[in-house]
Amino acid sequence: MNDLVSIESAARGSRDVADVPGASPSRVPGILTFILADVLVFGLLFVGFMVERLEQVALFNRSSATLDVRLGLLNTLILVTSGLFVVLAVHAARAGRAVATRNWLLASFIVGAGFGVNKLIEYGDKLAHGVSMLTNDFFMFYFVLTGVHFLHFLAGMVVLAVLWFKASREAVDGPLFGWIESGGLYWHMVDLLWIVIFPMLYLLGAQ
Repeated sequence: MNDLVSIESAARGSRDVADVPGASPSRVPGILTFILADVLVFGLLFVGFMVERLEQVALFNRSSATLDVRLGLLNTLILVTSGLFVVLAVHAARAGRAVATRNWLLASFIVGAGFGVNKLIEYGDKLAHGVSMLTNDFFMFYFVLTGVHFLHFLAGMVVLAVLWFKASREAVDGPLFGWIESGGLYWHMVDLLWIVIFPMLYLLGAQ
């Protein structure tokens, strides 16, 4: 919920500035500042993972080989497709097409939900086989990276649902557009983080 509140605040404040004649929109820089801070935190985790991997290459490779690459690839395609639908929603909102905006947001939400289902299945399978954060250093990073990313994913799903709801009650090319654009940028961050996490965890040790 903290992610959602931050996005709403950034979108609301930036839209107020954008409505002032002659003022340059601060909506994008505002949300980008939030995204940059989040990405830096993940960057530290990525660096920590690579440092530990250099010290335990064989262990990390063996552990990585137990992950389902096909499932990881499917999740990548799901998030990329969902991200594309968000782009289409932003374009529709910019043109003032409310129905199209809501349809694309709904499509993004439905497709994105597949990622959540797949991750829960994967977590359940690992735990059922006795694999947890305590198994070894690789799985400690696996559960931390994918777990924190999953929380960001859930926040993004809440954002999409709220935007879909508000798009039926407000003009999508009015003040709401700032929220839609900011929400879209946040969702792209979720995509980007997974695009880094997927090869690092699932492919780096592939033989």
